Amino acid sequence: MAVPLFTAAPQAVNVLDAGSLLSAFGAIGIAVVLFAETGMLVGFFLPGDSLLFTAGLLCVPGKDGPVSLSLPQVLIAAVAGALIGAQAGFWIGRRGGRALLTRSRSKKLHEGADRAEELLAKYGHAKAIVLARFVPIVRTVLNPLAGALGVPTRVFTLWQVAGGTVWTVGLVLGGYALGSSIPNVDRYLLPLVALVVAVSLTPIALEILRARRARTTEDAS
Repeated sequence: MAVPLFTAAPQAVNVLDAGSLLSAFGAIGIAVVLFAETGMLVGFFLPGDSLLFTAGLLCVPGKDGPVSLSLPQVLIAAVAGALIGAQAGFWIGRRGGRALLTRSRSKKLHEGADRAEELLAKYGHAKAIVLARFVPIVRTVLNPLAGALGVPTRVFTLWQVAGGTVWTVGLVLGGYALGSSIPNVDRYLLPLVALVVAVSLTPIALEILRARRARTTEDAS
């Protein structure tokens, strides 16, 4: 039986652990976490990818786990949190501009801002907004950065909806499909989540390697 849309939170919740968040807050927790991760700069550390994938796994009927979730509720909460969060981040950036990033002391946020600007310059608004959804930290920073840089509201809204929907629905259904096809997959929940996190960090690792090679080439020339 699926849990209610909202469950009472226990005294201790590990905000970095997808299972803990889902056990405490259910589908509502997904919406809140994705809103914070995509709309507020302070949410850059939250586990968006692993949360979505784990939620999909926990929607499979009959699977053991910290909680049993409803697939329709999870999909609605995920899409709503991601889309509303991104739009909120855009408007915050439109009003607050670069001052928001300037005040932050987080090295990761500043690195994410640099990568977000590179994406916008290299791929253009539409492709960059979609691609950023799949890169941790960058998806947090790009939304307010797009507002600060004056990306047209209509363009941003169209492509953040497209990217946010593909990202959230894809990861949730990916977890659900894996849980449905592999017997006792819940026994391997932690390794699977670790794999998802590792895969989600791959774009960052590749970007760092690319930047280092570019600097090495420039120094050698």
